[in-house]
Amino acid sequence: MASRVWDRLCEIRRRRFVGRTQETLLFESVLASKQLPWQVLYIFGVGGVGKTTLLREFAYICQEAGTPVVHVDARNIEPYPESFYKALEVAAGVEFQINEPQRRRERREERGFAQDGLWDAIACHSGHYVVLIDTYEILISLEDWLLQVFLPQLPENALVVLAGRQPPSKAWRSDPGWEALTYTLELCNFSLEESCAYLSKRQIPKQQYECILNFTHGHPLALSLVADVFAQQGEFNFRPEAAPDVVKTLLEQFVQEVKSPLHRAALEVCALVRLTTEALLADTLGLDDVYDLFQWLRELSFIESGLHGVFPHDLVREAISTDLRWRNPERYAELFSRARTYYIKRIQQTEGAELERALFDYVFKSPQVRQFFVWQDNSNLLSDTLRETDISALVAMVAKHEGEVSAKLAAQWLAKQPQGVLVFRSCEGGTPLGFMMMLALHEVNTEDLQLDPATQAVWNYIQQQGSLQPGEKASFCRFWMAADTYQAVSQIQSLINIKIFRHCVTIPNLAFMFTAFAEPDFWEFFCTRANTPLLPEAYFTVDGRQYGVCGHNYRVEPVMEFLRSLPDWVLAMSPGLSSVNHSLEQIESVEVFRQSEFTTAVRQALRDVLRPEALQQNPLLNSPIVTKCIGSNTSTPERIATLQLILEQAIESLKRSPRETKFYCALYHTYLQPARSQEHAAEILDISIGSFRRHLKAGIARVTEILWHQQSEN
Repeated sequence: MASRVWDRLCEIRRRRFVGRTQETLLFESVLASKQLPWQVLYIFGVGGVGKTTLLREFAYICQEAGTPVVHVDARNIEPYPESFYKALEVAAGVEFQINEPQRRRERREERGFAQDGLWDAIACHSGHYVVLIDTYEILISLEDWLLQVFLPQLPENALVVLAGRQPPSKAWRSDPGWEALTYTLELCNFSLEESCAYLSKRQIPKQQYECILNFTHGHPLALSLVADVFAQQGEFNFRPEAAPDVVKTLLEQFVQEVKSPLHRAALEVCALVRLTTEALLADTLGLDDVYDLFQWLRELSFIESGLHGVFPHDLVREAISTDLRWRNPERYAELFSRARTYYIKRIQQTEGAELERALFDYVFKSPQVRQFFVWQDNSNLLSDTLRETDISALVAMVAKHEGEVSAKLAAQWLAKQPQGVLVFRSCEGGTPLGFMMMLALHEVNTEDLQLDPATQAVWNYIQQQGSLQPGEKASFCRFWMAADTYQAVSQIQSLINIKIFRHCVTIPNLAFMFTAFAEPDFWEFFCTRANTPLLPEAYFTVDGRQYGVCGHNYRVEPVMEFLRSLPDWVLAMSPGLSSVNHSLEQIESVEVFRQSEFTTAVRQALRDVLRPEALQQNPLLNSPIVTKCIGSNTSTPERIATLQLILEQAIESLKRSPRETKFYCALYHTYLQPARSQEHAAEILDISIGSFRRHLKAGIARVTEILWHQQSEN
């Protein structure tokens, strides 16, 4: 059986692991003990300090000791109990029983959703059983459930290792039981010896150590970035200028020294979007095949893999995106606009949870917008319909934050339009943690509208814009809040915003959409830039308190046009940036060819592919197949390198077809690794010279066809 890429990744990671002697010795001693001294090992440390790497090493230690180990990353888990259990069972190789027997299901429910398969697997093992959970901070909303339900149910031979950025919360420290059964370990920067050992394993020249160590202070991520710079650039003297932000300075140097403009573009895209996939990368860069680029990204030390794509370390993302916006704002806007196109297609083609994820990814692209959202891969909240038992809790929630008069209005609407209420609760069920009420104004009679100052004000505004026509709809998010934080930026507030976006995208014939705000001044910047401006004429007063309303008229700007305009207002939040129109008429210095001229240019480019100085005169340097990849305002060397890569990729693509493999071989031995002569190339391939020339001619025609198709799409 052939080895997997995963095996190679593990081998490289293990080979590069250094230091952490005290931590690994501690872990090994715990595994060797007859009875576990504690049930939880809690590891914390700043970003980039090596928590994930240490957990991987713990997993290797377990494998060598014959100790079963389950390793999960919370970034790949929806943080609620059922998803948490499923992830653990999948990692443990335990089959998750969907259609389980009634008796088994009852036992599971009695145990708080505990899955017997996982529990039995742990309990039946005669020795210790290790559960490694990385990025624990994402699960912080589940902490009470973990302490009260999950961890107490574990068999006593289970050791749980948690790794996150924050030290244990008060919930851990205030419980004398968990305080005694938890060992806390802070992970710090490498020592001098550990740093030197790492640099040695990465084959960094010793004469460079002092300067590097003075600059990085042993920060593992910074050290790995230095090593990546060496790997990309080869031998050079590392003399960075003093800077307070080590990672930012290193990344600026790293980005400048990547192997080609396309590789730099791939890294920039990865920093701008929430999650990068091959499909997104191909669409954003305008390439058919980005497999090699995507694999290169995955191999970088600061890139992590998640359930739905790859993403950079937080420090890396911030450094690259900030640097790009400062260094080349037009390029930033261009990549932003291309990502917009990709997300628009996803929004149009998906539904359900996938649609919400597309909307979430879409909004994520703006650094300024992020301040109005809590960014997590998934929510631990259930979006549920209204239950009879929820009504009193929701009315009490409104009373707490808005007063008794508003609470009475909420009770009236709960009775009249219960179908428009979405309740957010923890995945264990129970008391609502928040809710939103989306009123269908087109279904309400005039008398009911007049009972509430809010609906009356919004309805009056609609009448001023022109009465609703038959079939048109108008929606009003009348009440929305979290039980504890009301309308402040929070996890529930962020989810509500995404639900509103989803409502606008999925409701047919929507003419108007409105949302009420208790603090309109705080939201004014966001609403204005989102093209859902505050509408003072629709403001209303309840019990002496004034509320704001924002809205959008979809008659004037339909929903998909509205979404397409989002990058414009997002970019408007960053002074100096403007959206980019990619139509060929708007791009300067772009040549459009007749097909015969294009064919001639491709043939000449293939002959010169290994001679950059000859490619300087090739007209393809100004063609759309090049400028779409790196933009029109780029240097000649950048365009030459891009054209070389495009030609190589077009040739390499022929390998995927058994029928065209022979064409690839002829092109490869003629242009990429040229033989002494065509006769010699034919000998290498063990074919006649006549067959070789036919294959070469067909290969040139096929590559020309591929590139012509790419230009035509542009």
